[in-house]
Amino acid sequence: MSLVVVGSMAFDALETPFGKTDKIVGGAATYISLSSSYFVKPVNVVSVVGGDFDQDHIKLMHERNISTEGVQVKENEKSFFWSGRYFNDMNSRETLVTELNVLGDFDPIIPDSYQGCEYLMLGNLAPQVQKTVIERLTSKPKLIVMDTMNFWMDIALPELMETLKLVDVLSINDEEARQLSGEYSLVKAAKKIMAMGPKFLIIKKGEHGALLFNEDKVFFAPALPLEEVFDPTGAGDTFAGGFIGYIASTNDISFENMKRAIIYGSAMASFCVEKFGTERLKNLTQEEIENRVQKFVNLVAFDTVLQ
Repeated sequence: MSLVVVGSMAFDALETPFGKTDKIVGGAATYISLSSSYFVKPVNVVSVVGGDFDQDHIKLMHERNISTEGVQVKENEKSFFWSGRYFNDMNSRETLVTELNVLGDFDPIIPDSYQGCEYLMLGNLAPQVQKTVIERLTSKPKLIVMDTMNFWMDIALPELMETLKLVDVLSINDEEARQLSGEYSLVKAAKKIMAMGPKFLIIKKGEHGALLFNEDKVFFAPALPLEEVFDPTGAGDTFAGGFIGYIASTNDISFENMKRAIIYGSAMASFCVEKFGTERLKNLTQEEIENRVQKFVNLVAFDTVLQ
């Protein structure tokens, strides 16, 4: 099934309790496309980079059947750059540097070969850019999934509210859900947010798993307890890639199938955090992925007899 992924392709410089990196490849579209490429081919990316972007990474994307026809290259400009430091709990971080560069005036171009896509994954970008992508598609996808963050709630709430009306699934974390809804209870928050437009809501809770809401139905997926977490950067985008990739591969947008997709997304995210950047996502095997999914199944499986 055809999948279009929209988001940033960038450079990150990271510092965690386990070490630090110089500039490495990152960005929402990078993590989402790599993760989803294990489920569906091709993955069609819409993004923008500068002339400084790593060509070896572009080659890797092509090897994984990820199309970069929709990636604009601005030769005389620099790619988006983010630098951050994670604290000991690995859940909180400090942003050291943010340089929008080419992302500052990103005007997404949808190649003709991407038109007619059945699945659209909107990575975290300005809501107006996300809305523009939807409007430039000649036909409405079967499922539109959108990620956003508190930054856009702070500076572009009206645009965000307009874009929310156009999407089917919203993926945010618990802090963002509370900010967007004004409710502390995540159940109340979910009801308010779904009334804004999305039929489904995913609330990510980091090391405490993820919740999926639809109407009056709720599903909870745990996070896999890991011995070591080296780098949580990109985990949410990797989760999104596994989620939309699995949905597209099965061509089933029912709540029951989304529950399975949440588990596959969580499994992919658990790989991502095991090494810095995209390193762990480059050469996974299907056996590794299925074994990791089985660990999630075993984590919550139990037998009981109700009295």
